[in-house]
Amino acid sequence: MQRRIPAVFVRGGTSRALVFHRADLPADQAAWDRLFLAALGSPDPTGRQLDGLGGGISSLSKVAVVGPASRPDADVDYTFGQIEVTRPFVDYRGNCGNISSAIGPFAIDERLVPAREPETLVRIHNTNTRKLIHARVPVVSGGAAVRGGFALPGVPGLGARIALEFLDPGGAVTGRLLPTGRPQDVLEASGAGAVTASLVDATNPMVFVRAKDLGLEGTESPDALDADRHLAARLEAIRAAAAVRIGLAADPERATRETPAVPKVAIVAPPASYRTLGGTEIAVEAIDLVSRVISMGKAHRAYALTGAMCLAVAARLPGTVAHEAAGGLTWAGDVRIGHPSGVLPVAAWVTPNPTDVPSSVPIVRSVTVYRTARRLMEGFVLIPV
Repeated sequence: MQRRIPAVFVRGGTSRALVFHRADLPADQAAWDRLFLAALGSPDPTGRQLDGLGGGISSLSKVAVVGPASRPDADVDYTFGQIEVTRPFVDYRGNCGNISSAIGPFAIDERLVPAREPETLVRIHNTNTRKLIHARVPVVSGGAAVRGGFALPGVPGLGARIALEFLDPGGAVTGRLLPTGRPQDVLEASGAGAVTASLVDATNPMVFVRAKDLGLEGTESPDALDADRHLAARLEAIRAAAAVRIGLAADPERATRETPAVPKVAIVAPPASYRTLGGTEIAVEAIDLVSRVISMGKAHRAYALTGAMCLAVAARLPGTVAHEAAGGLTWAGDVRIGHPSGVLPVAAWVTPNPTDVPSSVPIVRSVTVYRTARRLMEGFVLIPV
């Protein structure tokens, strides 16, 4: 016997997720995990999620829950869940920028907000971070537009451009833009030695490390990074040490077990020419820095969007390793990130802190990115009972 739960399968940016209405789920959120794990096919020791709708990698193993807004300056509440592939765990610690891009179209098509042509503003309250996102969604014939002329690296073809503005994204999880109060820290990672890192929390916490400190160029392919098991272990040790340093876990072992999705760790390096996964040559003049991000132990084939937004902010914060790699960018404008699938421009609006305290941390007003999204399937997901 199986339970039928209404759900919509969506692509948001370079990720996919099952989206549920809050009203269709148990009132007790503690009961959600079992449903989500069964729907996606986790845990699966083979990594295939064969008995569910997951895709076997972190970017294709996600869920979202949308319901009425719990605050007056929002139209809907949105909760994100990252599903582990090989073990029974759902991580609600942070948000997903890519899936955030699918929430506005979902809210319009599900008649949770009135559709207004040619563009509808959907004010989204992300419950994971308690932050607001403004999604500006193109609308045609009363529904979210799908066709358009915007090309998103990592997604085949063209789509309707959705503008996502993340308001006041600093301290989304830890409460502080620089969780340790410093632009650089030295992490003592078990089995990995000491490494200099920048710990930044904007839309999601991130750990940025220099590629050269790991013996890398920063332009390596995801497959090459994943094939180096020693590197993978070292990066996880660095990530776990950072999680402890910023207060997300009591010790590195618990960080690996209990908060595998947050923080993410990213490798940064100065601009360099490289070839994308699709074979396109990226010129050094086209980017401000190169970076590779690790998500749930695997190198992302594009770039986790919240990670890209955090990187754009970090590249504008004097003293961080990202600012150093980007050659000392000024306060505003696009940061052009060279990632495995192409170039991602992210607009970060950072301003100096108006206080006269020399150690004061700058203020992040907003971060804006552009995505496409599409509803792929609608119906019921079946959960064994």
